[in-house]
Amino acid sequence: METRNINPWKWQDTRSYSQAVEVKNVESTLYCSGQAAIDANGISSNEDMKSQLILALQNLEQVIQEAGYECKGIVRLNIYTTSTAELWPHFDIFQNWIAKYGIKQATTLLEVKSLFETLKVEFEATVVK
Repeated sequence: METRNINPWKWQDTRSYSQAVEVKNVESTLYCSGQAAIDANGISSNEDMKSQLILALQNLEQVIQEAGYECKGIVRLNIYTTSTAELWPHFDIFQNWIAKYGIKQATTLLEVKSLFETLKVEFEATVVK
C-alpha cells in the first residue's frame, strides 16, 4: 500500500489531520461503524467528555486490531460530538492518540444534536492495508 497526503497549506498540521489522502495498491479496506463510549456489555457511558473520548478511542483501536488491521492504516476518521465546546479542552487526547500511531488521516468534525443514548463523541474510520 502506498499513501500520499495532500496539504496545500500548513495550518492543518497543528490540528492533526490532512486535507486529503490518496491511497494506491491497497490489499484491503476496513470500514468501521462509529465507535463510542460503550462498554463490553453494551452499556453507554454516562461519564464526562474526557472519559468518553478515551473509551471511544480504545473501542476503535480494538475493532481495528481484531479485524487484523493497524491504527496507522487509518486514512479517514470522522468525529461526531454533541459539543465541540466540551471536546476542545480534551482534544490533546485525540492528537496524542493520532501521534502515537503516526496517523495522517483526512478528518471531518461534526457537532450533532445527539448521539445514541448518553453518548457525547463517536469516531467513524476507514482503514487500509
